[in-house]
Amino acid sequence: MNKVAEVFWQFLILGCVSFGGPAAHIGYFQTTFVQKLKWLDESSYARLISLSQFLPGPGSSQIGFAIGLRRAGIFGGIAAFIGFTLPSFLLMYFIAIASTDLSSNSLISGIIHGLKLLAVVVVADATYNMFQAFCKEKLSISIAVFTAIFLLCIPSLSIQIFALITAAIVGAFYGTPIITVSNSKNRLKLLPLILFISFLVILPFVTVMPAPLNIFADFYQAGSLVFGGGHVVLPLLQQTIGDAISTDRFLLGYATAQAVPGPMFTLAAFLGAELSQPHQILAALMATVGIFLPGLLLVLSLQGVWETLASRPKVAGATLGINAAVVGLLFSALFDPIFISAVSTPIDMALVVLGLFAMKIIRMPILLMVISFGICGVMVQFYNG
Repeated sequence: MNKVAEVFWQFLILGCVSFGGPAAHIGYFQTTFVQKLKWLDESSYARLISLSQFLPGPGSSQIGFAIGLRRAGIFGGIAAFIGFTLPSFLLMYFIAIASTDLSSNSLISGIIHGLKLLAVVVVADATYNMFQAFCKEKLSISIAVFTAIFLLCIPSLSIQIFALITAAIVGAFYGTPIITVSNSKNRLKLLPLILFISFLVILPFVTVMPAPLNIFADFYQAGSLVFGGGHVVLPLLQQTIGDAISTDRFLLGYATAQAVPGPMFTLAAFLGAELSQPHQILAALMATVGIFLPGLLLVLSLQGVWETLASRPKVAGATLGINAAVVGLLFSALFDPIFISAVSTPIDMALVVLGLFAMKIIRMPILLMVISFGICGVMVQFYNG
């Protein structure tokens, strides 16, 4: 199979089943691309995670783009982005134009419930595997444990950012990482960086543009300024659109974005379709491209430089601390929101245990697990309802 097509297919599958938000996506990527397909090793994946934490934009989408970039060049990165984003984009666009809540359909609701249970299985497995990979000495274990404790006790974005910064500082000064030299070209790519800066500086001053391009400019600005993932982009988007969309419709889009698989930033597709009724599909595309593009341009520009920096002791130590903190973040996310939003009955817990057995012992393919959990979710829905 052509590498670009292979990248697209793998990310399309993940885009259809990756419930649970960015932390869960990191788990899905680790399971698929590090453990099973072996497209990159643990240390390379760790560097991609740490890079995504320092850049604005959707972290999991940036990691996916970087994986596709490493596998099949620029077209592989684009294929990864399209594959992972397309399912949630279509769902958000369909909900915007249909003005219906899919959760009212018992069949759809059952499938979603089953896939949420699968997310528990995948994130639990990934947390365990990443703990083994990134927490091998007392310092990194301590960072992971205390990060999890703080985020479980005080679950807020500010604590999450504080934990990552603190972990980076502690790792830089006290960590003793194993330095891995990358084989990448280790160059700063100037064109993507120039495009990022040019769009950021010029677009706000261009006042005479067709409506879809105005939407692109507004959403590009929001995507350039948001650190911390999908929940942080919410207030920025509220300020961007002002009173153009009612609060009820905005909250419907926000709630739906949390319920569908894939990146939460596809909320932009819903809002774009709402903002331009005569050109809904074009506006949805412009909003989606606009909000994702800044982060992807920065990854394309800085990935090689980051590979070089990561081989330096202080930066490698900071990376060690960040990755240990990400393990703690993943553990806290495993409980809230992933576990508590999916597991509510003993039958749910039994399916999670069975799923862990199927994944770790039987080594069941992920596609077969997706089908199985979808069917089980429907059966549980009809049993309970």
